[in-house]
Amino acid sequence: MQNQYMMVVGPKHAEKFKKGYPLIEKEALQDVEELQEEGAILHLVDQKNRFIGIGYYGKQNKGYGWMLSRKEGEVIDQSFFYKRLKSAISNRKSFYEDANTTAFRVFNGEGDGVGGVTIEYFDGYYVINWYSEGIYQFKDDIINALKGLVDFKGIYEKKRFDTKGKYVEDDDFVTGERGEFPLIVKENGVNFAVYLNEGAMVGVFLDQRNVRKQIRDVYAKGKNVLNMFSYTGAFSVFAAVGGASKTTSVDVANRSLPKTIEQFSLNGVDYEAQDIIVDDVFKYFKFAAKKNLSYDLVILDPPSFAKTKKHTFSAAKDYKNLLKDTIAITENGGVIVASTNASNFDMNRFKTFIDAAFKETNGKYKILEEHTLPEDFKTITEFKQGDYLKVVFIKKIK
Repeated sequence: MQNQYMMVVGPKHAEKFKKGYPLIEKEALQDVEELQEEGAILHLVDQKNRFIGIGYYGKQNKGYGWMLSRKEGEVIDQSFFYKRLKSAISNRKSFYEDANTTAFRVFNGEGDGVGGVTIEYFDGYYVINWYSEGIYQFKDDIINALKGLVDFKGIYEKKRFDTKGKYVEDDDFVTGERGEFPLIVKENGVNFAVYLNEGAMVGVFLDQRNVRKQIRDVYAKGKNVLNMFSYTGAFSVFAAVGGASKTTSVDVANRSLPKTIEQFSLNGVDYEAQDIIVDDVFKYFKFAAKKNLSYDLVILDPPSFAKTKKHTFSAAKDYKNLLKDTIAITENGGVIVASTNASNFDMNRFKTFIDAAFKETNGKYKILEEHTLPEDFKTITEFKQGDYLKVVFIKKIK
């Protein structure tokens, strides 16, 4: 049984919570030093002792916990999580029924009413991501609730709350039958190999589903495509399936080569006709510029923070310069797919980076389309940071 604390909230934060803000920040709580064990239930009241809501204490990089309920007296137990999960699963009904897409997000943290945890579906297997030791204290209640709602082959978990929010190395298997990996899943009819037991990431980022589909259906045909920070080559695979004349995938991680070969092969694409380059992306920009290489379609999807031997990249500080390097090797009339998952700035600010990059290179551009998170990544308007994905398709004009 979790410990319970009555916590007084300062006036500014009390107003935010009353308007539906879900993140419990350290500054919101008076007497925060009283909190000892993660997973404790917090009964939040204002300075006049009026009820605000019920949350839990769980430290992650974003804050000290999440609001769970605004109903006074509500008990946070298995039936509470059952109701939240049931509602989320029902919202994904169309995904469960789509034979062409067998990988999607079932539960999206605060967007579905419980911050600090996400659940993804991979063709009968579920992967639960725990983002704090606090939410992990509710593990049995959440897993038992899930088991009561869905048929499954197996359940895996990722504990992402080691120091500085890093992944805790583990076997990751929880219950059911162990998967045989790679597990082949589909996204809009394209095959992906995923590994649910190989570290923090499984091999594909599900939040880019709609962007990949657009690249395949609208932008790739006949184009020479460059995919920077390519990870396992998902964008390249969609471009190749969409009829790209050639794809070049660049990523600094050694594993990107065999993983990208695997994804191409699963989709009948001759990987030897593609370029898969293991190199520092920043170095490759210089190489491409020196060799006068240019591309019709460039996909730019860096992590929000990255460090290589010679470069440290922060999206908020460095994205503009990354775009300038990209503009230099994009054909006139070509398209740049600029993407970021940084949650510390919004789409408007992202567009200022784009505008500045073109102005500083004396270039002109036209925004063709914009994307944020897909439908299964449910968000709430009261928590703008939760809608972190920003993707802009930009045409470089002569």
